Amino acid sequence: MLWLVGLMGSGKSTIGPLAADLLGVPFVDTDDLVVSRSGQSIPALFAEGEASFRAFESEVITDVAGGEPCIVATGGGAVMDEGSRSVMRKSGTVVWLSAPPEILAARVGDGEGRPLLAEGEATAALETLAAERALAYAAAAHVVVQTGGREVTDVVEEVVAAWPVS
Repeated sequence: MLWLVGLMGSGKSTIGPLAADLLGVPFVDTDDLVVSRSGQSIPALFAEGEASFRAFESEVITDVAGGEPCIVATGGGAVMDEGSRSVMRKSGTVVWLSAPPEILAARVGDGEGRPLLAEGEATAALETLAAERALAYAAAAHVVVQTGGREVTDVVEEVVAAWPVS
């Protein structure tokens, strides 16, 4: 199992499928599984409270960890749950995709469909999230891969190299 963690815009949903194709393994996005399992969009779940979303996310992470080897893109805040961090670390390699907030903001645009960017300026919101989550990302990660200002193919190669059987 190779878990991709990082803030929104770090490249999890771009890098993950490309790396999975190269390795010949499935790609899983926990946000997609949360939507499927809950029957609600992520903004709708967040409207009920972030805790509602995080509960579904934690269940999905545990289920995925018990399945077949794959590359998994997690929600940006998945590492904030100590149980989820532990499950990810024990079941595989955790790769933290990292980039400066201004690059992340440029990638996510207006933040549509991203509840944590619903109000305020994206760069400032991402700076705050980065500060709040830095210790959790560091505690979760086996490997840190910088994605800012790099070619996608170079990032994919570095992520693939982190796969324990590559």
